[in-house]
Amino acid sequence: MKNRHRVAFMVVLAIFAATILFVRHEDASSPQQSGNKSQSGQLGTAGFRKDAYSIDTPGSPWWIVNKKRSLPNGYTPADVTVPSVRLRQSAASDEMKLSTPAAKSAEALFAAAKEAGYSLMLASGYRSQALQNVLYNGYVAKDGQAAADRYSAKPGTSEHQTGLAMDVCLANSGCSLEQAFGDTPAGKWIAANAHKYGFIVRYLPGKDAITGYEYEPWHLRYVGIELATELQRNNKTMEEFFGL
Repeated sequence: MKNRHRVAFMVVLAIFAATILFVRHEDASSPQQSGNKSQSGQLGTAGFRKDAYSIDTPGSPWWIVNKKRSLPNGYTPADVTVPSVRLRQSAASDEMKLSTPAAKSAEALFAAAKEAGYSLMLASGYRSQALQNVLYNGYVAKDGQAAADRYSAKPGTSEHQTGLAMDVCLANSGCSLEQAFGDTPAGKWIAANAHKYGFIVRYLPGKDAITGYEYEPWHLRYVGIELATELQRNNKTMEEFFGL
């Protein structure tokens, strides 16, 4: 009986030791302990997956649309909604809509801005190809095509048509979209914090030759927190980051 008790004790002791070693191994390889992931649980810069979403597929949050990468003719986003934020136009206007993920993130961004002391307003969201045609032709008639092309997208090449982009301004400000907005406290707050809610300032200063557009501190593009944080950290445009 004593020998049996001794054997049983040794078996239990061996199982306990193996369990301790396994737990220690799991703790050592845990992403939270190793520092390979950020607090949000996403891979940090060194392990960022650029293939997590497509940059070519319509509707993808990382879909890159620019002067050289047109939308499908007549494209309409599948799922758009009016965000619960202050609007420049009536909620009945299609231009006050955003894709649902962008709309939800816009609500969070606007709420955070308000807490910081800035009352933002949605100036423009989704634009149909037809509306962009009217706007673009108006700018060409006013300033000439060369000038218009620096700040307005030709029909079929506007990010607004994706439903993932929005122009913002301060409420009760006349909503004049000017580069000087970037030097205001509100503009600076947006530049420093928009990525926390999945948005980027799409057309950065000094990047005209890369994006094809002048600096637009009011034009925000939804890409999700993960990519927005990477772009913010590296001060890169989508074109630079993805090597286009």
